[in-house]
Amino acid sequence: MQFRYVVTGLAVVMSLAGCQRTSYDYNSTPNNNPGYTPPLQAQPVPSVQSGALPPPGAAAPGQFPTAPAGGAAPGGVNVASAAPATALDVTKESMVGNWRVSNGGASCDMFLTLTNLGSGSRGGTRGCAGELSSMGSWEVSAKTVVFKNRSGDTIGRVYKTGTTRYDGTTNIGQPLSLSR
Repeated sequence: MQFRYVVTGLAVVMSLAGCQRTSYDYNSTPNNNPGYTPPLQAQPVPSVQSGALPPPGAAAPGQFPTAPAGGAAPGGVNVASAAPATALDVTKESMVGNWRVSNGGASCDMFLTLTNLGSGSRGGTRGCAGELSSMGSWEVSAKTVVFKNRSGDTIGRVYKTGTTRYDGTTNIGQPLSLSR
């Protein structure tokens, strides 16, 4: 019976030990507190303006950039173009598995499966940045492998340049290479 009281008392003491009071001295200075950050000074706020907005769809001239012609991406690369004449034949089965991706100077991993997803097959990336981080599916079209995001939009294309190497570009014109 005594043992139970001792254990209960120890439990209460230990739980209260975690309830120590801590405080911060707001009057301290950088000399006696190296982590001290002085409070920010209030800044003037400009006056608020009001006015009517233009009707929906009536954008002011020059407000948005003109769309590139001929399927060119912002970098001037035509991502809608077919693979070059030197491209080797591609089969879906040869693409299945893990790939090392080089994209704009960075490297990451790509995984391609034959599991159906929409009009293509399921795929994904790990450690990729930019457009490739949203990859969800892929498909083979003629001699070109097309990568798509989870919404079904094309994000890049590659064509076979060697036994285990594919080269192409992302939708924004960055160089893209796959190798094993």
